[in-house]
This record gives sequence, C-alpha cells and structure tokens, in this order.
Amino acid sequence: MNIKGLTLPLMATFGLAGTSVMAEMVPLAVAANAPDEVPAAVAEDGFEIAVVRQLNVGDVYQAWIAGVEEEAERLGIDLTIYNADGDNARQALQLEQAVATDPDAIIIGWGFGDSLQAGLAAAEEAGIPVVASNASIDASDSVTLVNQSEHLMMEGIMEQMLSDFDGELAGDMIYVYVAGFRPLDLRNEVWEAWQEEYPDINQVAQIGVVNENTAAETANQAVAALQANPETVAIIAPYNEFTKGASLAIRELGLEGQVRAYGMDISTADIAVMTEADSPWVATATTDMTNFGRISLRVAAGEATGSYDGNNLEIPPLVITQEDLLEASVSNVEQLSEAFPGLATPGLAIAPWME
Repeated sequence: MNIKGLTLPLMATFGLAGTSVMAEMVPLAVAANAPDEVPAAVAEDGFEIAVVRQLNVGDVYQAWIAGVEEEAERLGIDLTIYNADGDNARQALQLEQAVATDPDAIIIGWGFGDSLQAGLAAAEEAGIPVVASNASIDASDSVTLVNQSEHLMMEGIMEQMLSDFDGELAGDMIYVYVAGFRPLDLRNEVWEAWQEEYPDINQVAQIGVVNENTAAETANQAVAALQANPETVAIIAPYNEFTKGASLAIRELGLEGQVRAYGMDISTADIAVMTEADSPWVATATTDMTNFGRISLRVAAGEATGSYDGNNLEIPPLVITQEDLLEASVSNVEQLSEAFPGLATPGLAIAPWME
C-alpha cells in the first residue's frame, strides 16, 4: 500500500513508567464550558509555565522548543526553561525546582517517570497541572499526555517499506533502537509485530545510542554492522538522529544502491539529507515538531485555566517519502508545511480564548 503524504488516523498509545496514581487515558477535548474570553489569570502579567526538558540538543528538540516559545509569545505567557542535557538526575532536580517556583503549569519534554516521581508528586500536591510531551509518564488526574502517535508513525514507515519491497519483506536488516525512551519503545512494539507477521525479515544486528552525539556514534556502529553483514538491504532507524547516522554509514561504504534507510521525524537538516542525490533515506514518518511544541504549550495553558476535558492528546503523523520532497521541491520545514498542510493539524487543542 502506498501511503506517502497520507494523514494517518489516531490510535491510542501507552506510557511506560508512571506516577503513583495512574488514571484511565481519556482523549483530550475542549471543555463545553471553556472560557471564550482570555482568562484573567492569563490576561494579567505573571502567568507562567515552566518547561523542564531532558533532551535539548538536536533538530527535533530545537524545533519543539521553538514552537513552545512561539505559542507562549502569541498568548502572552511567561516561560522558564530548564535544560537537563540528557541527565536524568538533573532533570529530576529541575522539576522539583520548577514546582518550588509555583508556576501556573509545567511542561515536561522527554524524560522518565521513575526519576521524576518526587517532582510529579510535589506538583500534584501543589495543584500544578503537568503536561508530559514524549516522556515516559502515565496519565493521571494531574498529568496530561501530549504525544505523537508513535504506533502509527512506525506503522507508516513499515507500510512504506512493504510497498518499496513490492509486498515481500525479506532479507537482512539492521535495526536501530535504544530501550527506555517512550517513543522508541512504542515504535519497537510495532517493529516486533511486523517481524512476527513477516518471518523472512532477518534482523542481523541491533545498534543505537542516545546522547549528544547520536548521529555520529550511530554512524560508526552502522558502518561496523554493515561491514559484518554485507547482504543487508535496509536499516530501520526510527528517530531522525538514528537515520542521519545510518545514511552517513551507507554513503561511507558506497552502498546507496543496495541499502535503504527508513526513518522518523523531519527537520530542515533531515530534508537536506533525504534530497541529496542517491540518498539512502527514502521515507520518514513525522509530525511537525514546531507544531508539537505549540500544542504542548496550549494544552498546558488550557489545563491551568480549566479549558479541557480528558488527559491524553495524540498528534496524527504523515508519511513523507524522498520522492514527495523532490516532486514538491521542498528544501526546508517551512516549505514542507506549505506542501503538506496536514502537518499543521489546524484546530487541534485550541480553546475559544486561544483564538
């Protein structure tokens, strides 16, 4: 099935580690009694949202925080941003510090529920709503999840790969995965299901690392894996830093005509890699990360003003192929949004007062 450029329907996903009081996940919707006028708390100076980020180096994270900042400026909301640089203990401390400043809401960008338990409990006790974006945290009475539809993103690139291989998924394949990160774990569930459905997929190696040098270190691992497995036909790398690394390795070994790379997410830098002549990166599944950031900010502001019902929002993805980008002459994410307007998810999580 050819699904390039297709908006995928929503599907529920599940957190991995959680707060002490997990609640049933209920789709987020604008409340019937959401205010029409800007709430006084927002209209007056001093409405503040704290953003506590575990990961902040890389195109995805920079695009996400840019969206948070843009929407905060549009709505007249003050931001305090904490960057943990991938350090879980540091993020846990920063969350507790953020709670101590008594903001109107807190956004957690990436991170692990186990290490954040104390801060989440403190936020709940203080009555501060928390929005978790791409974090391994369960929904609760005080925590709302905002995420990409991870299962659908992985389903999308697998469907595209099935189409590219003429309906016969077989051969040696390298898989890039690091356990413990909510988005990657959810994507891995789909990969495992596809391996069961297509037993002729032969996973010859699993590689991957997540740090400040993810692409470079993944490239080094991929070179070694490709050299050890010369019959490899594809690298499944469902995270854009993984895919950039995989593409570098394929090019370094001159295997562009033999090995395809299937990725996830997109940025201007990713578009440049995908549209290079003979690029091995043939397809990606993505949301607009800047839009993801805007939505995360809106949900946090809405939760602080009683504008929503529910505690779980998923952003539908698109599958975009190398061919799509070339046909539309797309060279940056601004042009991408114009070429594929579905990425903007207009109207998602917009309470009347936010208009």
